[in-house]
Order: sequence, then structure tokens, then C-alpha cells
Amino acid sequence: MPVHFILTAILGWMVNFHPFYISLTEARYNSDTQRFEIAQRIFWDDLEEALAGESGESINFLNPADNVTLEKMVEDYLLKNNSLEVNGNILRLSYLGFEVEEDAAWFYLESEKAKRPKEVRYKNTLLLKYFEGQQNIVHIYSGSKPKSLMLDKRKTEGVVKLVI
Repeated sequence: MPVHFILTAILGWMVNFHPFYISLTEARYNSDTQRFEIAQRIFWDDLEEALAGESGESINFLNPADNVTLEKMVEDYLLKNNSLEVNGNILRLSYLGFEVEEDAAWFYLESEKAKRPKEVRYKNTLLLKYFEGQQNIVHIYSGSKPKSLMLDKRKTEGVVKLVI
């Protein structure tokens, strides 16, 4: 059974038993736009703690005192803790926004244009500074089958080779 199915099933199971510290990233190459479309699922209470640690302020993710300030804090944090390199070139990422689910939120990023990826290096340091057992699962898609990475404090980045 492919690793990404197992990891996704474990993530779904663990959602009901949080305090496991885990995030899920899906980076999909869109050949029409020649960009990576990135979706990250993060427990919003964990992100509150990380943003509070970064800013020194108390953060209420679901009922922020100032939505504009929260959006800027989220954007800065995500862009600081994600890095995407394709075929040896570091790509600039842009923050697009987020949507909240029950106990987590999906955050959306997009890369600048890139030629069809042959090799992808992804660095994800989300929440690692704040949670000892934090694990960041990254699925990288170019076509329908993903290549998966399990990242943590010991291994903050990984490389996948993609079939063209």
C-alpha cells in the first residue's frame, strides 16, 4: 500500500486524538499554470501557540482582535517556515489565504512559475520550534501519484525525484 495512503489515514485517525503534533502539506504541480499549488493542514490551536511565540502576544485564531494583523502574522510565519526548490532553483512562494475546519485550518500558498519538476526539495519547519514531537508530512504531486516525505526536527527537508 502506498506510503501516502497510510500517512493520510494515520493523520485522519490522529485528528480525533490530538495532542499528536502533525501537519499535512500537499504540493501539487499544475502543468497548465506551471506553478506549485500548496495546501497545508495545521491544527489552529498549535498555530496559535507558534504565532504567540513568534510575536510575544496572545493569539485567538478563531476570534482575532484584528483580522488584518492575524493574516499578516500567518503569512509571515508560513513563508518563513516553507521552502520549495525545483530542479535546483529556489521558488518564491506567495500566501493566498486560509479556511477553518473543526479543529484545524487549511492554508494555501502558490509558487512562482517553474519548468516541469524533475527534482523537488521541500523544507518544512512549521511548529518544530514549539512542539517536541512535531511531524510534518509532505506529499509532492506531479501527476496523480505523490512522493511523500516525513519531516521533523532531525530532518527538516527532503528531496524527491519525479518521473516525467
